[in-house]
Amino acid sequence: MTLPPISSYLPILGWARSYTRDTAMSDLVAAIIVTIMLIPQSLAYALLAGLPAEMGLYASILPLVAYAVFGTSRTLAVGPVAVVSLMTAAAIGQLGLSDPADIALAAITLAFISGVFLTLLGILKLGFVANFLSHPVIAGFITASGILIAGSQLKHILGIDAHGETLVKLVPSLIEHLGQTNLITLVIGVLATAFLFWVRKGLKPLLVSLGVPKKLAEVGAKAGPVAAVVLTTLAAWTFDLGAHGVKLVGEVPTGLPPLSAPSFDVEMWRTLLLPAVLISIIGFVESVSVAQTLAAKRRQRISPDQELIGLGTSNIASAMSGGFPVTGGFSRSVVNFDAGAETPAAGAYTAIGIGVATLALTPLLFFLPTATLAATIIVAVLSLVDFSILKKTWVYSKVDFTAVAATIVLTLTLGVETGVSAGVLLSIFLHLYKTSKPHVAEVGLVPGTHHFRNVKRHKVDTLPDVLTLRVDESLYFVNARFLEEYVLGKVAVCNDLRHVVLMFPAVNDVDMSALETLEELNTRLGENGIDLHLTEVKGPVMDKLKRSHFLDALTGQVFLSQYDAWVALKGGGDLAAAQ
Repeated sequence: MTLPPISSYLPILGWARSYTRDTAMSDLVAAIIVTIMLIPQSLAYALLAGLPAEMGLYASILPLVAYAVFGTSRTLAVGPVAVVSLMTAAAIGQLGLSDPADIALAAITLAFISGVFLTLLGILKLGFVANFLSHPVIAGFITASGILIAGSQLKHILGIDAHGETLVKLVPSLIEHLGQTNLITLVIGVLATAFLFWVRKGLKPLLVSLGVPKKLAEVGAKAGPVAAVVLTTLAAWTFDLGAHGVKLVGEVPTGLPPLSAPSFDVEMWRTLLLPAVLISIIGFVESVSVAQTLAAKRRQRISPDQELIGLGTSNIASAMSGGFPVTGGFSRSVVNFDAGAETPAAGAYTAIGIGVATLALTPLLFFLPTATLAATIIVAVLSLVDFSILKKTWVYSKVDFTAVAATIVLTLTLGVETGVSAGVLLSIFLHLYKTSKPHVAEVGLVPGTHHFRNVKRHKVDTLPDVLTLRVDESLYFVNARFLEEYVLGKVAVCNDLRHVVLMFPAVNDVDMSALETLEELNTRLGENGIDLHLTEVKGPVMDKLKRSHFLDALTGQVFLSQYDAWVALKGGGDLAAAQ
């Protein structure tokens, strides 16, 4: 057996061989832009996770380096993201901790568990587990999470003390404390939010109209959050707003991330295990979707299983350097892509930039109002809210609509973990429900052709003593009994029937339960003088059938094509079965 090349496990060995000065320059420019964007975001997402601001910076250094070594996407930007930060806060909240050091340790442990889980999935090539989360469920969960996140930041905009992990708890708490609103904080929060919304849409066209080169204008637009941070920090320092009740970030430790280790307390692991699994799967699905989309634009490819290892090692690196769970971020990755990043080295350069910020800039963050960070979060997450998915699924599939609506409602009312867990379970249940009643069509021959179509949709020819049914689903334990009852129901109302033909062009598998059902169906039809035939059976399915006694006991034949069966049964001949 030939082992895969080591570069398949260490993708850096692949792209590093062709690394040039021009590539390095492209990566460096992209890294500068992403660093400018990431500094306020990392602080804000640490706040969202209920953690000290510096942990956001720590989670944006070593994880980027780890991904550069083990990740396969050339442009994915790894770091703290809104949804994962919200899930981190919800997970740690279950522990009922009050000591900041214990809370930080829980976040580190959560990142470690998530990293180990993702890495193991990658090593075992089990990336398919993410497929249990359908796109509609993911869209519904992210939309609901965006609403929860934005709502949770209103307390910082208002300068009040409100709590609640769900909308049901959060809204009453906000209303109850509304009278405690700090007007200065409110002004800062509203102005910062309005400014950031304007920057997103209006700054770049304004700069271009003033003659600023397009690339430089894009950098200016991406630096909007930094401008908001600088301006509000200067205002808070100049007017000593902290003395007027404006909550400030306060002292942020200077220096590179400290080496850290997770807790191995059994009770903590038991509580955090399920949240870590959910964070891992949500993060992986979001990350790999972004990575695949961006890779396709450059005709590149990523390896989902290796991406699991890349994200897993990134989370382990975050845990070892005082951070919390990370994943690939949509907005940062798009910025990284648009800025011209050529390789994952751009992420490593970004890590250097964040490292410089932790060494030199953290003292300047003392007077940063938390309302500014809240505004940054609100503007970022509202772009995730997409209620159009409800209309799309309602029009296209009521089953998918049910999954989306349930995920949104449960996430808003019962919390993120309940919402996503229910979404996964509901998706699986609805899939089982749909496949439990497979589409079965009675078909006939389209005149003048060799094609067979549904008798209810087309004008076709049929044979009076032949019932031909096309099965449009693989057969397994959930739907096998349905097929048997459907066929026998049809047979009961067809007089002078001599043959039943089951077309299997869409049947990719027949499990043991379905095989036993086919055997029972063959026996019951035979007792009534009716032959059972199969047509268009796929090779892998035929291979399995040959390993059983079903074909030996089959009262009819297995035909290569439906038209062969038509000719043989119409003429009453004995066409040899094509097996």
